[in-house]
Amino acid sequence: MNATNTHSSPSSLTVTHVLAELLERLEHSPVAVDPAQYRTVVEHLVSEFAGVQPGSALGALLDTHPAAAELYENLNYQHAGLCRSSLDASLAAEQQARLAIQAAMSATRAAGRQSPFDKG
Repeated sequence: MNATNTHSSPSSLTVTHVLAELLERLEHSPVAVDPAQYRTVVEHLVSEFAGVQPGSALGALLDTHPAAAELYENLNYQHAGLCRSSLDASLAAEQQARLAIQAAMSATRAAGRQSPFDKG
């Protein structure tokens, strides 16, 4: 059996859209989803993303398919970070991290030990 890898042309996101829809259905399924089926859909979507050019059509697709958007963002993290994540959520996470670090530093100082976060 010969398997061929076909990618959507930059102007056509039909296959990508179908896979994104299917991933959303699997994500929100009220019944347990077969892990192999889920993995297959994700792998196919990753393959489609590899052949799709960024642009307004892709952005619109990702805006309406959160699971696909999260996958796309994770695939492109090394280039753009969490560029599709809500700025409010990112800022809140950063503030929580700062508070946790400050609390850890205060607890360490109160115990009379040098914090690994202290310089010197």
